[in-house]
Amino acid sequence: MKRNIVAKLAFAAVAVGIAAPAFASADLAKKYNCTACHAADKKMVGPAYKDVAAKYKGQADAVAKLSDKVKKGGSGVWGPVPMPPNAAVPDADIKVLVEWVLATK
Repeated sequence: MKRNIVAKLAFAAVAVGIAAPAFASADLAKKYNCTACHAADKKMVGPAYKDVAAKYKGQADAVAKLSDKVKKGGSGVWGPVPMPPNAAVPDADIKVLVEWVLATK
């Protein structure tokens, strides 16, 4: 009985731990206004998150490269419209957002 309860609690903790970052990342995307230009599955002003994930899939330096792009801004990779810099966004939040975008399917 005791083992069963411990197993259920462990499973619940893992489930919550897995789900929480996705919700937190979506909240961060809204907080920092990423959703004004990006959507999960369609191009808006900027590319869809799924397209970014596909383009950088398997690249070991993708998180660092995209974190730098988010922080400093840039243009030319997805067309002529520049992405403005996001210098005020904390590096830790940028990393969470970039990892979340790269996990998009």
